Amino acid sequence: MAVTNRGRMTHDHDGELVVFLIGMTINAWWRPDRWLPVFLAMPRMIRELSRDRDSGLLGYRLVFDLRGPWLVQYWNSLDKLYAYASDPRATHRPAWAAYNRRARTAKGAVGVWHETFPVTHAESVYVNTPLQGLARATGIRPVTARLDTARQRITETSG
Repeated sequence: MAVTNRGRMTHDHDGELVVFLIGMTINAWWRPDRWLPVFLAMPRMIRELSRDRDSGLLGYRLVFDLRGPWLVQYWNSLDKLYAYASDPRATHRPAWAAYNRRARTAKGAVGVWHETFPVTHAESVYVNTPLQGLARATGIRPVTARLDTARQRITETSG
């Protein structure tokens, strides 16, 4: 069981921050031959990124939803995210090529999506919770009198 951090905490991060959402939509549950390879590709990519401290991936959270799984990822650089996506030696490129080949033969059986958010300001508070979200990806620190309100925390991240 995860340790609960008592009191009010906020994330601890300076520098560039990118939130990247990526997921798949299973449109034809009866076609696991089309969606299962897509589903299985993501854990390989996450392992590869997590093993490489210089990849830029700070952390992630897997979310399950009725249409399919998706991930919230935290990155320390937009350039590193794009570099990984286009690196021919990394797991992503062959997985993306395989998805495109399969998609041509079973149109619409599975979809993929992503959204990228470069973050200029971030505010967080965690009250009596285990590490999660941005704090889990970056670090955690107590909320002090100087960071007591959401407005104070968001102002601090704006420089």
